[in-house]
Amino acid sequence: MSKIFIIGLPRTGTTSISVALLEMGLSVAHTAFTKKAFEMADAISDAPCFSDYMHLDELFPNSKFIYLARDLDKWVPSMIMLLEKMASRLDAKTGTFNPILKRSFHHTFSSTYPLTHNELVDCYSRHERAVSSYFKDRDDFLSIDVSEPGSLLKAREFLGIETPGDADFPKLNVGRNVANWKEYKHPNKINSNLAGAEHRKYFDYRLTDQQ
Repeated sequence: MSKIFIIGLPRTGTTSISVALLEMGLSVAHTAFTKKAFEMADAISDAPCFSDYMHLDELFPNSKFIYLARDLDKWVPSMIMLLEKMASRLDAKTGTFNPILKRSFHHTFSSTYPLTHNELVDCYSRHERAVSSYFKDRDDFLSIDVSEPGSLLKAREFLGIETPGDADFPKLNVGRNVANWKEYKHPNKINSNLAGAEHRKYFDYRLTDQQ
């Protein structure tokens, strides 16, 4: 069962590409924390894809992976703002976020917040290096910056989806707005916590440290 995985970090345009994929007619989960959510979605973005892409590659053969790059001068302050809002709910013991989301963030960033500018730059660079190394010379991988002209057209061509529309991505979650996905109504949206035969069970793999 092949999928489309968006493996860019938060604040790199995951909402913009998720909305664009919905408009292409795909079912999309912006974050997915159950086996059923992965089963039902054609495309999955954000957590836990950015931390778990190697395991998802094994679980879903012949899938396609899209990495989202962003200028660090824009990404770092945006990420600082996001983590300020999320920090208390990411706490390993008392945080109220889904355990899979917390694990994904702790693996990629840290289990303690706030993070400095330099620490976030290190997190971004380490993730970028790991992704580039893992997918080197593979034709099922695309790296784009959603702010660049023609990037949506590149994504459509990579996915082999011939639908009319803009060549550029919509600009969503700009500034301090971090909830646009919840506000966007579409029948093809997949609930991140969708329950199935195994209730809300997730996969059994374990993550290893990034290099």
